[in-house]
Parts: sequence; C-alpha cells; structure tokens
Amino acid sequence: MKKFFAVLAALTVSIFALVGCGGSASSDTKTIKVGATPVPHQEILELIAPTLKKEGITLEIVPFTDYVQPNIALGDKELDANFFQHIQYLENFISEHPNLKLVNAGGIHIEPMGVYSKKVKNLAELPEAASIAIPNDPTNGGRSLLLLQKAGLIKLRDGAGTSATLYDITDNVKNLRFQEVEAAQVPRTLDDVDAAVINTNYAMQADLIPTRDALVMESSDSPYVNIIAVRAGDETRPEIQALLKALKSDEVKNFLNEKYKGAILPAF
Repeated sequence: MKKFFAVLAALTVSIFALVGCGGSASSDTKTIKVGATPVPHQEILELIAPTLKKEGITLEIVPFTDYVQPNIALGDKELDANFFQHIQYLENFISEHPNLKLVNAGGIHIEPMGVYSKKVKNLAELPEAASIAIPNDPTNGGRSLLLLQKAGLIKLRDGAGTSATLYDITDNVKNLRFQEVEAAQVPRTLDDVDAAVINTNYAMQADLIPTRDALVMESSDSPYVNIIAVRAGDETRPEIQALLKALKSDEVKNFLNEKYKGAILPAF
C-alpha cells in the first residue's frame, strides 16, 4: 500500500510539472488580432504573418468591408489593432465618438484617390449637369472635393480644406450633381453616374486598376497616409512594435511597388 501511495504521489508531481511546462510554453506564443479591409491591407498583413510567426507572434486577421466597425471593434477590445484608414479619418471618427481612445501607432502606405468613369474617357467630356458619386463620410468626402477642384471641375471656398462639404463649393461651371454614397458602395454606382471618386482599396476590389483606369489621381505627396490604429497606451506593446517593424520592412516596400505599380505607395 505504501508503495502504491508513493507511486501515486510521484505521478501527481509529474502531472503538475507537465501542466506547468505546458502553461509556460503557451505563454511564449502571443496572438494579436488586427482588423483590416481586403485590399491592400489584408494582403499586406498576410505577407508579414510568417515573419511575425518566427518571433512567436500569431497574426489573426479579422476582415471588414466597411469603415465604421473596425474602430468600434478596436474600442471594444475585440481587436488589438486595425489597418484600413488614414489619420484624417481616424481623427474625425474620434471627434464623433469621444469615448473611443484610439491613436495612430504608425503610417504605412498611401492610396491615392482617383476619379473613374464608364461614360467618358476624359473629364473634359463630362456633360452639363453630369452626375458625380463621392464618399459620404466627412474626410473622404472632403478629400474627393479637393481632387475635383484640382481637376478644375469645381472651386471651393478658401480654407475649406480636408473638411470641405458640398456647401463649400463656390464655383460649379458644369452644374455637376453630386451623389453622396457610403465609400464601399461608390464603385457600384459607376453604371449609373457619369463619374465617381473612389478610394483606391475599393477601386481595386472592383477590378479597377488605378494607374490605368483613373482619369485623375492624387499625387504621391498626398497627406492621407494609411495607419495602424490601436487603443491609447498600446503603442509600446512589444507585439504592436513587432507588427510595425514588419510592416515597415523592405519586404513590404518591394511588395507594394511590384504588386500595385504606383496604385499603392509606401510611406516609410
């Protein structure tokens, strides 16, 4: 009987030792959840996932198809970070949702916005009272109006800047008619409008090639840099720093230049 209890005690100690070792091993591998829209953000994250894996970090990509839920999910701690927006959009979103404590952890790339059409080959061909679809969110709406002003189609009041709205148009020579549409849906309007101002990621999802199909595009000095957003205080987390390091690598820079050929530009 004594021998039986001695064996039982030894087995118990061994089990606790194994459990302890198992817990230690699992703690060495960390998982970070990053919300992203499909193109190019998810594609870029998929590229760097093996690099992070080598550092003991499992990257879980959570796909989104809109510009609202990724920030809500991040604020609700369903994500560790998101990758889909430029800094101007984040700042405006925070102003409208002051309880969200989100910050810019680092800029990655630029997606020049473009004007597209299935009806004309040149913006000069737009008819009187042509219909133009633009994003309906404040930052991308203002951005699209600035692009149309750059193209000579409209004039905005002095100082309107990136927050410009349709009420800031002071000169509209062709009496263009504007349709404000949720950004992800703008490409779907192309059959019904004369032209549309489309974010590059959504243009590419619609099989448009910006450098080929856009009638006019923002220049490479666009201030609309796409960023990694995190909750305030998480910027220095080792996993987030590893994510940023991988995203700002030569591997990513070469990938952007080779795959997107000017439609997506590295910002580092």
